[in-house]
Formats: sequence, C-alpha cells, structure tokens
Amino acid sequence: MQREDMKDLLWFMEVAKERSFTKAAATLGTSQSTLSYTIKQLEARLGVRLLTRTTRSVATTEAGERLFLSIAPRFQGIEADLADLVAFREKPSGTVRLTLSDHALQTTVWPKLSRVLTNYPDIHVELYSDNGMRNIVEERFDAGVRLGESVDRDMIAVRIGPDWRLRAVASPDYFARHGIPAIPQDLVGHVCINTRQATWGGFYSWEFEKDGRELRVRVDGQLSFNSSISQIDAAMKGYGIAYVPEDLVEAHITEGKLQAVLDNWSAPFTGYHLYYPSRRQMSPAMKVIIDALRHHA
Repeated sequence: MQREDMKDLLWFMEVAKERSFTKAAATLGTSQSTLSYTIKQLEARLGVRLLTRTTRSVATTEAGERLFLSIAPRFQGIEADLADLVAFREKPSGTVRLTLSDHALQTTVWPKLSRVLTNYPDIHVELYSDNGMRNIVEERFDAGVRLGESVDRDMIAVRIGPDWRLRAVASPDYFARHGIPAIPQDLVGHVCINTRQATWGGFYSWEFEKDGRELRVRVDGQLSFNSSISQIDAAMKGYGIAYVPEDLVEAHITEGKLQAVLDNWSAPFTGYHLYYPSRRQMSPAMKVIIDALRHHA
C-alpha cells in the first residue's frame, strides 16, 4: 500500500462515518470536489465501488461497508496508541463512554465512580443507560457492563460487582386476591409486570433454576417497563408480580410492603463485569475507571 492510499482510506472513512461529503470535507479541511475526486480515484485503484451517491445522501455499498468495518478498528487502534504516547506526559484526561443497564448504573457503577471522579476533573464520563446488548465497537463505546455470563469471549472482562439474583415479588394484597404461585409455571396464570428487551424487541422470559433444572417462563400482564424502579412501584401498588433485582426490594420485603415467592427457584447470576475490546490500548482515563470499579471480594 502506498502512502497516498493511507490518506485516501482515512478520507473514505470520514465520508462513510458522516454519510455526507459536505460534513466530511469540513472535518478534513478540504473541498467537496477534491474529496469526491479522491474517493473516485481510490475506487478506480481498488476496482470496486465503495459509495453510492444521490443528491441528498451518501451510503456505503456492501463492499464499502465491509472495508469500513475492517479498517476502522485498525485506525482507531493507531489513534489510541498515539493518544497513549501523549498521555505519558499528561494526567488522566479525556472522555470515557460506557453502556450499561439502569440497575448496574444505580447499584454498582455510579456509587463507585462518585467517590473518585472529583479527584480527576479532566476525565469526562458518559454513562448510557438502557437494557440492550449493544455492540461497543460499532457504536464507539469505550466499554460496557454486563453480567459475567453474557460477555463475549473476545473481550477483556473485569469483575466489578458481586453475584446477585432476581426475586419474584408482589404486594401482600395481590397474593391475597390471586393466590401464591408454587412453581414458576404457575406464573402463566398470574398478572405479571413485564420487561421489554431493547436488543431483541420482545419481552424478557423470566429465568429460573433449581437442582440443575433451568426454566424460562413467558409471562403476561397489563404493564411493562424498562426500569426496575418503576416495576417495583407498580408491584407495591398491587398491579401484579415483578421479577426484579434482590438488592432493590430487600427493604420493601422487610417492611412488609412486598412479599417474595419462588425463592428456591431464583438462582444467582454471575456479577457485573466491565468489558472492552482486547485489541484496544488502555488510556490513563480508562485505567482510572477500571481501578475505581474493580470488585474486591
């Protein structure tokens, strides 16, 4: 590969990312005509069309998307290496973007980060909370938080929290009116408060385990939320049974506002792990975040 190819690939990546010659040219500090000519020359040398152009939009072809997904992580790695060199003479700084669930944010990540971030005013942290399984590479997150059993094997994973489990709970009044389920299958006949999974678009199938036997139960009810706090509030108001993290309902159970059922079927999950791509060089800011979140049994 010649030196001009490197520049042309960088320019192609900018157009593919922005999906606009206008925006890409402004970012690169060149003219649209020069940028367009450069991309055409690159396509001619490769012998394949990389972009489709209309008067209103720009999109990658199948070959262009394949090229973009192939070279983008490599250039990002180079950028990270250069950033590391600069960071050797600087204090930890920059932005760290994390994707995580609301439960991980509230119970594990924020309580730990809030104790240390005041010591690092040049570190900026973006915490994107939802319940989806996001591709951190494609969506340009620095790291994500998932249960240990859900982390892909090609990622580096750092444990940041203890094991925990879900508990099926409802108000005592609800159970007085509808009876108490004895086994997970009984939930099919109950009113349950659902959770929609952002990644797949469907509702979460409640997972149970006892003596090595695993069960998934699809439940139904009037309400569904993507927030555990809202589910718990609805359960306390008698709207049905919720299946929520134990640490969020322990106090309500002790106070008698909620009653737990099927506890012998609720097995613990492997705790939360912070994960990130193995090929990515770690920035000083990222190291601060990992050290702050690391779990100490």
